[in-house]
Amino acid sequence: MNQPQSFGAKLRLDRIDRNGDGRLMIVPLDHSVADGPVTSDDSLEDLVGELAAAKVDAVVLHKGTARHLNPKLFVDTSLIVHLNASTSHAPDPDAKYLVTSVEAALRLGADAVSVHVNMGSQQEAEQVADLARTAEETERWGMPLLAMMYARGPQIDNSADPELVRHSATLAADLGADIVKVSYPGSASAMADVVRACPIPVVVAGGPPVDDKRELLQRVAASVRAGAAGVAMGRNIFQHPTPGRLAREIGDVVHGRMAIAA
Repeated sequence: MNQPQSFGAKLRLDRIDRNGDGRLMIVPLDHSVADGPVTSDDSLEDLVGELAAAKVDAVVLHKGTARHLNPKLFVDTSLIVHLNASTSHAPDPDAKYLVTSVEAALRLGADAVSVHVNMGSQQEAEQVADLARTAEETERWGMPLLAMMYARGPQIDNSADPELVRHSATLAADLGADIVKVSYPGSASAMADVVRACPIPVVVAGGPPVDDKRELLQRVAASVRAGAAGVAMGRNIFQHPTPGRLAREIGDVVHGRMAIAA
């Protein structure tokens, strides 16, 4: 995994890279602000516990949610605190606003922070500026930054267009992110093009839930074979009847413990 020179950032990236292979299995649970609870309050701790037991490398949470969980859960998985948000009920759901800071994430004991950018949205300029400023803050504090990059907006017809995905990945690198999450661009060859163009590790978004588990695992395997550093998969896992079991299987594919035929 390409790592910055800061000792603190390197230490935190090494914590996230729990398998020591440069590959990452991340489960975003930050959907709660945009779409409502990912699970009931009394079972979120159980969900995070299941994911930690399944050896996922990290989970993404908003700061308020993280504060209500048992800190011991994050002995076996890393905490990534998401810094910006909006709800699906807003006039422009593609807009994103910073709601906390790198310093607040450090106080929580996070190993990284994440920022969501919708390239092509009507608020793109503000989101790009927020990502750039956050990258400067993370460099100052020695905190890794995951950029969640999507092509979304009035002029975007296909958010998985390979050229748009590649542009979004390199945009994140240009602005100082350490890891970038992007949409799957439709094929392994297109994914390989994205990885070749981007100097930082690329993880692939899970996207909408997929009914066929084998199809999902094949896409994960194809992404890794194409050079992706792993996946950042939320809805496909936390909406699954057995999220811990599925997370373990996906993690096994990411980390090379399970082979999936093309």
